[in-house]
Amino acid sequence: MRRVLSMLLFCGAAWAAPPATWRIAGDVQFAPYSYQGEADAKPQGLDVELVQAVMAETRIPYQLHLYPWERVKQMLGNGDVDMAFQFAGTAERRNQYELAGPIRTGRTVFMVLKQHSLQNWSTLGDLAPFTVGQVHGYAYESSYDKAPLKRDASATNPEQLLLMLLAGRIDLIVGDRGQLLYYARQLRALPHVRILPKPLVEMPRFVAFAKGDSRAAAFNAALARLQQNGKLQTIYNHWQQ
Repeated sequence: MRRVLSMLLFCGAAWAAPPATWRIAGDVQFAPYSYQGEADAKPQGLDVELVQAVMAETRIPYQLHLYPWERVKQMLGNGDVDMAFQFAGTAERRNQYELAGPIRTGRTVFMVLKQHSLQNWSTLGDLAPFTVGQVHGYAYESSYDKAPLKRDASATNPEQLLLMLLAGRIDLIVGDRGQLLYYARQLRALPHVRILPKPLVEMPRFVAFAKGDSRAAAFNAALARLQQNGKLQTIYNHWQQ
Protein backbone atom coordinates (compact mmCIF):
# COMPACT_ATOMS: atom_id res chain seq x y z
CA MET A 1 0.00 0.00 0.00
CA ARG A 2 2.84 2.38 0.85
CA ARG A 3 4.45 1.63 -2.49
CA VAL A 4 1.20 2.47 -4.30
CA LEU A 5 0.83 5.73 -2.37
CA SER A 6 4.44 6.65 -3.09
CA MET A 7 3.95 6.02 -6.79
CA LEU A 8 0.79 8.15 -6.81
CA LEU A 9 2.56 10.98 -5.03
CA PHE A 10 5.48 10.76 -7.46
CA CYS A 11 3.16 10.84 -10.46
CA GLY A 12 1.28 13.80 -8.99
CA ALA A 13 4.51 15.73 -8.43
CA ALA A 14 5.67 14.98 -11.98
CA TRP A 15 2.32 16.12 -13.41
CA ALA A 16 2.48 19.39 -11.46
CA ALA A 17 6.10 20.15 -12.46
CA PRO A 18 6.42 23.57 -14.12
CA PRO A 19 7.28 23.68 -17.83
CA ALA A 20 10.91 24.00 -18.79
CA THR A 21 12.20 27.51 -19.39
CA TRP A 22 12.42 28.40 -23.07
CA ARG A 23 15.72 29.89 -24.22
CA ILE A 24 15.02 32.60 -26.82
CA ALA A 25 17.45 34.54 -29.00
CA GLY A 26 16.95 37.53 -31.29
CA ASP A 27 19.01 39.80 -33.51
CA VAL A 28 20.79 42.49 -31.49
CA GLN A 29 21.19 44.86 -34.46
CA PHE A 30 17.74 44.89 -36.03
CA ALA A 31 16.36 48.22 -34.76
CA PRO A 32 13.62 49.28 -34.40
CA TYR A 33 12.48 45.66 -34.14
CA SER A 34 15.12 44.24 -31.78
CA TYR A 35 18.06 45.99 -30.17
CA GLN A 36 19.58 46.71 -26.76
CA GLY A 37 19.02 49.83 -24.70
CA GLU A 38 22.07 52.06 -24.34
CA ALA A 39 21.78 52.40 -20.57
CA ASP A 40 21.09 48.85 -19.42
CA ALA A 41 21.51 46.64 -22.54
CA LYS A 42 17.92 45.50 -22.04
CA PRO A 43 16.28 43.93 -25.13
CA GLN A 44 13.94 46.43 -26.77
CA GLY A 45 11.97 46.86 -29.97
CA LEU A 46 8.70 45.95 -31.64
CA ASP A 47 9.52 42.30 -32.22
CA VAL A 48 10.90 41.92 -28.70
CA GLU A 49 7.61 43.20 -27.25
CA LEU A 50 5.57 40.96 -29.55
CA VAL A 51 7.51 37.86 -28.51
CA GLN A 52 7.30 38.84 -24.84
CA ALA A 53 3.53 39.30 -25.12
CA VAL A 54 3.08 35.89 -26.72
CA MET A 55 5.27 34.20 -24.13
CA ALA A 56 3.28 35.86 -21.33
CA GLU A 57 0.14 34.43 -22.93
CA THR A 58 1.64 30.92 -22.96
CA ARG A 59 2.54 31.25 -19.25
CA ILE A 60 5.76 29.41 -20.01
CA PRO A 61 8.92 30.79 -18.33
CA TYR A 62 11.57 32.05 -20.72
CA GLN A 63 14.88 33.85 -21.00
CA LEU A 64 15.34 36.23 -23.93
CA HIS A 65 18.72 37.54 -25.06
CA LEU A 66 19.96 39.32 -28.19
CA TYR A 67 23.05 38.39 -30.19
CA PRO A 68 24.61 39.08 -33.61
CA TRP A 69 22.49 37.41 -36.31
CA GLU A 70 25.02 34.81 -37.41
CA ARG A 71 25.36 33.67 -33.79
CA VAL A 72 21.56 33.52 -33.41
CA LYS A 73 21.30 31.09 -36.33
CA GLN A 74 24.24 29.07 -35.04
CA MET A 75 22.77 28.80 -31.55
CA LEU A 76 19.43 27.61 -32.90
CA GLY A 77 21.13 25.09 -35.15
CA ASN A 78 23.26 23.75 -32.29
CA GLY A 79 20.33 23.53 -29.86
CA ASP A 80 21.81 26.21 -27.58
CA VAL A 81 18.47 28.06 -27.76
CA ASP A 82 14.95 26.73 -28.24
CA MET A 83 13.51 29.58 -30.31
CA ALA A 84 14.87 32.49 -32.34
CA PHE A 85 13.51 35.53 -34.17
CA GLN A 86 13.00 37.20 -36.61
CA PHE A 87 13.16 35.05 -39.74
CA ALA A 88 11.95 35.94 -43.22
CA GLY A 89 9.25 33.59 -44.49
CA THR A 90 11.20 32.30 -47.50
CA ALA A 91 11.01 28.75 -48.85
CA GLU A 92 14.59 28.18 -47.72
CA ARG A 93 13.81 29.19 -44.14
CA ARG A 94 10.73 26.94 -44.12
CA ASN A 95 12.90 24.03 -45.15
CA GLN A 96 15.44 24.82 -42.44
CA TYR A 97 13.19 25.54 -39.48
CA GLU A 98 9.78 25.07 -37.90
CA LEU A 99 8.38 28.56 -38.37
CA ALA A 100 5.68 29.97 -36.09
CA GLY A 101 3.73 33.12 -36.89
CA PRO A 102 4.08 35.45 -38.61
CA ILE A 103 4.36 37.96 -35.80
CA ARG A 104 4.28 40.85 -38.31
CA THR A 105 4.85 41.71 -41.96
CA GLY A 106 7.57 44.03 -43.22
CA ARG A 107 8.19 45.66 -46.60
CA THR A 108 11.57 44.87 -48.16
CA VAL A 109 12.81 47.72 -50.36
CA PHE A 110 15.81 49.10 -52.21
CA MET A 111 17.45 52.36 -51.12
CA VAL A 112 19.80 54.55 -53.18
CA LEU A 113 21.51 57.89 -52.78
CA LYS A 114 19.20 60.72 -53.81
CA GLN A 115 21.32 61.65 -56.84
CA HIS A 116 21.54 58.09 -58.20
CA SER A 117 20.31 57.62 -61.78
CA LEU A 118 18.13 54.60 -60.93
CA GLN A 119 14.57 55.83 -60.39
CA ASN A 120 12.80 52.48 -60.12
CA TRP A 121 13.01 48.86 -61.24
CA SER A 122 10.69 46.49 -63.03
CA THR A 123 12.57 43.18 -63.06
CA LEU A 124 15.62 42.06 -61.11
CA GLY A 125 17.53 42.28 -64.38
CA ASP A 126 17.23 46.06 -64.12
CA LEU A 127 19.56 45.87 -61.11
CA ALA A 128 22.25 43.89 -62.95
CA PRO A 129 24.45 46.91 -63.81
CA PHE A 130 24.72 47.90 -60.15
CA THR A 131 26.31 46.52 -56.99
CA VAL A 132 23.66 45.71 -54.39
CA GLY A 133 24.65 45.83 -50.74
CA GLN A 134 23.08 43.35 -48.32
CA VAL A 135 23.76 42.09 -44.82
CA HIS A 136 25.80 38.90 -44.57
CA GLY A 137 23.63 35.91 -43.67
CA TYR A 138 20.27 37.61 -44.28
CA ALA A 139 17.58 36.06 -46.49
CA TYR A 140 15.47 38.56 -48.43
CA GLU A 141 13.22 36.93 -51.04
CA SER A 142 13.73 33.65 -52.88
CA SER A 143 13.96 34.94 -56.47
CA TYR A 144 16.17 37.86 -55.39
CA ASP A 145 18.41 35.60 -53.31
CA LYS A 146 19.02 33.38 -56.35
CA ALA A 147 19.31 36.13 -58.97
CA PRO A 148 22.72 36.56 -60.69
CA LEU A 149 23.41 40.05 -59.35
CA LYS A 150 26.58 41.82 -58.28
CA ARG A 151 26.43 41.79 -54.48
CA ASP A 152 28.42 43.13 -51.60
CA ALA A 153 27.57 41.16 -48.47
CA SER A 154 30.43 42.40 -46.33
CA ALA A 155 28.13 44.36 -43.97
CA THR A 156 27.39 42.56 -40.72
CA ASN A 157 24.40 44.72 -39.77
CA PRO A 158 21.95 47.16 -41.43
CA GLU A 159 23.54 50.28 -39.98
CA GLN A 160 26.89 49.36 -41.49
CA LEU A 161 25.11 48.69 -44.79
CA LEU A 162 23.67 52.22 -44.83
CA LEU A 163 27.08 53.70 -44.00
CA MET A 164 28.54 51.88 -47.01
CA LEU A 165 25.84 53.40 -49.22
CA LEU A 166 26.50 56.90 -47.87
CA ALA A 167 30.23 56.43 -48.51
CA GLY A 168 29.55 55.52 -52.15
CA ARG A 169 30.99 52.04 -51.84
CA ILE A 170 27.85 50.42 -53.29
CA ASP A 171 25.08 51.57 -55.62
CA LEU A 172 22.02 50.51 -53.67
CA ILE A 173 21.07 48.52 -50.60
CA VAL A 174 18.23 46.15 -49.78
CA GLY A 175 16.45 45.83 -46.47
CA ASP A 176 13.36 46.32 -44.35
CA ARG A 177 11.81 49.72 -45.08
CA GLY A 178 11.16 50.63 -41.43
CA GLN A 179 14.64 49.62 -40.45
CA LEU A 180 16.45 51.48 -43.23
CA LEU A 181 14.48 54.65 -42.46
CA TYR A 182 15.21 54.23 -38.74
CA TYR A 183 18.97 54.14 -39.32
CA ALA A 184 18.77 56.95 -41.88
CA ARG A 185 17.14 59.13 -39.20
CA GLN A 186 19.73 58.07 -36.62
CA LEU A 187 22.55 59.00 -38.98
CA ARG A 188 20.79 62.20 -40.11
CA ALA A 189 20.96 60.88 -43.65
CA LEU A 190 17.30 61.17 -44.70
CA PRO A 191 17.98 64.19 -46.99
CA HIS A 192 20.60 62.15 -48.86
CA VAL A 193 18.76 58.90 -49.60
CA ARG A 194 15.53 57.71 -51.19
CA ILE A 195 13.64 54.44 -51.45
CA LEU A 196 12.75 53.08 -54.87
CA PRO A 197 8.94 53.09 -55.35
CA LYS A 198 8.57 49.39 -56.11
CA PRO A 199 9.19 47.14 -53.08
CA LEU A 200 10.94 43.81 -53.46
CA VAL A 201 8.36 41.98 -51.35
CA GLU A 202 5.94 42.22 -48.46
CA MET A 203 7.74 39.76 -46.21
CA PRO A 204 6.16 38.03 -43.19
CA ARG A 205 8.46 37.66 -40.19
CA PHE A 206 8.46 34.51 -38.09
CA VAL A 207 9.98 32.97 -35.00
CA ALA A 208 11.82 29.72 -35.62
CA PHE A 209 12.21 26.43 -33.79
CA ALA A 210 14.18 23.34 -34.75
CA LYS A 211 12.47 21.34 -37.46
CA GLY A 212 9.67 19.24 -35.97
CA ASP A 213 9.67 21.02 -32.58
CA SER A 214 6.10 20.80 -31.22
CA ARG A 215 6.56 24.01 -29.21
CA ALA A 216 5.87 25.97 -32.38
CA ALA A 217 2.21 24.94 -32.06
CA ALA A 218 2.01 26.32 -28.50
CA PHE A 219 3.49 29.63 -29.68
CA ASN A 220 1.05 29.81 -32.60
CA ALA A 221 -1.94 29.14 -30.35
CA ALA A 222 -0.98 31.96 -27.97
CA LEU A 223 -0.26 34.27 -30.90
CA ALA A 224 -3.72 33.60 -32.37
CA ARG A 225 -5.41 34.45 -29.05
CA LEU A 226 -3.58 37.78 -28.85
CA GLN A 227 -4.44 38.60 -32.45
CA GLN A 228 -8.11 37.94 -31.73
CA ASN A 229 -8.30 40.01 -28.54
CA GLY A 230 -6.45 42.99 -30.04
CA LYS A 231 -3.50 43.02 -27.64
CA LEU A 232 -0.94 42.72 -30.43
CA GLN A 233 -2.50 45.63 -32.30
CA THR A 234 -1.90 47.81 -29.25
CA ILE A 235 1.82 47.01 -29.47
CA TYR A 236 1.89 47.69 -33.22
CA ASN A 237 0.18 51.04 -32.71
CA HIS A 238 2.66 52.08 -30.03
CA TRP A 239 5.63 51.51 -32.33
CA GLN A 240 3.99 53.26 -35.28
CA GLN A 241 3.66 56.54 -33.36
